[in-house]
Amino acid sequence: MFATRRKRSLLGLDITASSIKLIELSAQRAGYRVEAFAAEGCPPKAISDTTIVDAEAVGDAIRRAVRRSGSRTRDAAIALSGDSAITRVIEIPGHLHGAELEERVELEADRHIPFPTEEVSFDFDVVGPSHRHPDMQEVLVVAARTENVEQRQAALDAAGLVPRVVDIETFAAEQGCRLLGHQMPGAGAGRTVAVVDAGATNTRFSVLDDLKVSYARDFAFGGNRLTEEVMRAYGLGFEEARRATADGGLPDDYRSRVLAPFIDAMARQVGRSIEMYRSSEEAAPEQLLICGGCASLPGIADAFASHTGTPSAIGNPLGGMRLAPHAEAEGAQAAAPALLTACGLALRSFD
Repeated sequence: MFATRRKRSLLGLDITASSIKLIELSAQRAGYRVEAFAAEGCPPKAISDTTIVDAEAVGDAIRRAVRRSGSRTRDAAIALSGDSAITRVIEIPGHLHGAELEERVELEADRHIPFPTEEVSFDFDVVGPSHRHPDMQEVLVVAARTENVEQRQAALDAAGLVPRVVDIETFAAEQGCRLLGHQMPGAGAGRTVAVVDAGATNTRFSVLDDLKVSYARDFAFGGNRLTEEVMRAYGLGFEEARRATADGGLPDDYRSRVLAPFIDAMARQVGRSIEMYRSSEEAAPEQLLICGGCASLPGIADAFASHTGTPSAIGNPLGGMRLAPHAEAEGAQAAAPALLTACGLALRSFD
């Protein structure tokens, strides 16, 4: 949302407390090609929740990811957590344009943002004519505390990158959902499909109608819950438990004792989200696509299908794309389900 003028492609850079994910796309006649990819673990305690507390450490991790990716691009698109941003749709007289529109939006935004203006960075986008008042236009206003933006800028500065776009994770993930159309019935046209993006601490449940998000719900349940269960079951520290879960170095009873109950609990949360959607829309999604770090858990698609009664599959935003040799060697395709936000940010290159 917060952008400067640019001409070159952007690195989509998804920065979370658990990892740094980087991807660069180029436009091709038949779609997109992955030019560069890398994933790097985020240093412990460098990010607390969604707040960067050690910009130098995060910058070092980003620099390692850029080096591994082989990309020479130094312009990046990054995102703020939806929890740290305020979004409002306001109505402005339809005849206002240019400087007049900007001035009016700034005045109206001041009424809707519960922070002093000097502490806030904000941007806006004209949505279109108001459905309720034909002489008005709807404008989406997005605001965040400037300090939250500057934390991420400082990390990119430390990595030698230039932040050209600062987006919101929710919007970036919605952009990335466009790349899942190849897995949807009818390529998503006129269809209703749910997407689950399960991260380390939170899971976002979205419903797409005709490839546009019509419903979204976040709930505090993610991969860290599994790590914590491994810690309790086997007496391990957090980092040790996370590595053991990723590398497969756990006792034989891990799947039945820890993994199956975790997947079952997540499936119940997703089932609840589907029921909430059905109660408001009197319809059900035709399909469920699972993305995020948890999508790699064995048996998760079958478990979700069984609990929700909805055909389920692992989402792959890179499906059908060609991969540059170095990106293929770095394992971009294997990491694809976790790249929804990074891909959405990389797509800002083509706005």
